This record gives sequence, structure tokens and C-alpha cells, in this order.
Amino acid sequence: MSNDAYFKDKVCVITGAGSGIGRALAENLARRGAKLALSDIDTEGLAETVRLCEKFGVEIKSDRLNVAEREAVLVYADEVKKHFGKVNQIYNNAGIAHHGDVLDTAFKDIDRIMDVDFYGVVNGTKAFLPYLIESGSGHVVNISSLFGLIAVPGQSAYNAAKFAVRGFTEALRQEMLMSGKPVKVTCVHPGGIQTAVARNATVSEGLNQQNLASLFDKKLAMHTPAMAAQTITEGVARGHGRVLIGWEAKLLDLFVRSTGSYYQRISAVVQKRFLP
Repeated sequence: MSNDAYFKDKVCVITGAGSGIGRALAENLARRGAKLALSDIDTEGLAETVRLCEKFGVEIKSDRLNVAEREAVLVYADEVKKHFGKVNQIYNNAGIAHHGDVLDTAFKDIDRIMDVDFYGVVNGTKAFLPYLIESGSGHVVNISSLFGLIAVPGQSAYNAAKFAVRGFTEALRQEMLMSGKPVKVTCVHPGGIQTAVARNATVSEGLNQQNLASLFDKKLAMHTPAMAAQTITEGVARGHGRVLIGWEAKLLDLFVRSTGSYYQRISAVVQKRFLP
């Protein structure tokens, strides 16, 4: 089976489809002949994604959706199933960011990150999982992060959410394998991707959001969303349980595996010396 055959005529749900990796995934899957259920809280960005995908002639359903609102996600899953008659794949991609040390980060900022980045994934997975099983060829694709493999100072809330996504997704994969249910599960760990996440991130009091966003864009955002989407869909088609995007994600994953908890001391020294 070719990679395109894995997606053709499949109903693929993508959250956070209004920009970045979500938009690139939508275009990639549309090009492969998938039917799309696209959602985002940003309706203008979502409309642009729809416009870009329409040229491929595939069926598209687009809706404003806040993945943190559980009841809305449950209703949305029912609506998608009713519209298409089936659901084959879900890409839980929607996410936000916050920068700040634990001491300075307000509880509300931690709650906000967890509500979107972790519970948004839980909501999407739980809402659609029965339909994925029913389809006989389901696939859950949850977007974690490089920061779901390695923790860094100033990203405690984001790290917590993305590590949680990883644990949740890896447990789900084992459950599907043990039960023999027809659902594959993939956890994705992107490295530095050129998206608006850093520019739209909130920061703790006393930090300069523009400086932090500029640092990310200039020094860390090395890969295009299109490259990320291609890597994801190739890994999904091959049934990989984990997909790492970018050489830096692969290198830092190896670094953490080889050094154990000692990586934390090395990371702290390096960042204290070289980062503003």
C-alpha cells in the first residue's frame, strides 16, 4: 500500500487547522485525497486553510472549536460522524504556549496550558475514539513536542502538558494493541517548526514576549510546517508509534536517553551561559 492509499477517502479530523502544522497537515492530506474535518478557534485562519485545500477537490467540513471545551468537542465529534458517516483519523494538533519560571507563573497560566495542550488532546481522543474503532481502520495522532521528551527551564507548564500527552498517547497505544481494536496510535514530537506558537505565547510578568518570540524564530525554528506535515503523514502511514521531527529532536532524544537525569544539569549550565 502506498502512503497516499492510506489516506485516500479517509475522514481525517484536524484540530488547530488554522495555521502552522495544522494547516500544513490539511493541505498534505487533501493532496492525498482525504476528506477533512477542520477546526480552529481562529475562524479567519481556518477559512484560509479551507481555501487552500479546496483546490484539491476534496470534501471539507470546517467549524470553530475550542478544544478545551469538552462538551463542545463531544458534540463536534457526533456532528462530524453524522456529516461524513464515518471517522478514520484524528490529528489532535491544537496547542498554545507560555514562558515563565515556576515561581513566577500564575496558576491560571498553568491551567490554561493544560486545558488546551493536554485536555484538548484528551477531549479529542475520547470523543472520537468510539467512531475510530467503529470505522475498522482508525488512527489517533497526538501532537506532543520535543518538550515532551526533554524539559527546559522556563517551560514548566508546556513541558508538563506535552509530557502528559506523551504518557497518555503511549498508554493508549498499548491498550489498543492489547485489546486488538482496529486503531493505530502515533505520538508526534516536533522540534523547531516555523509556526506562530511562540509569537502568540503568553509570558510571565517581567518577561519580554517579543524578545522570546524573536529568539525562537531566529535560532530555533529551523523547519517548515510542510516538512513537519510530510514527516507526520509518512510516519502515520507506516504505523509508527513515535514520530520525531527534525534532526534536533532526534539528537536531543538521544542526549536524554544517554545521560539520564544528568541532562538537567548540563541543560541548566548551557542555558544560563548562552541564553539571555
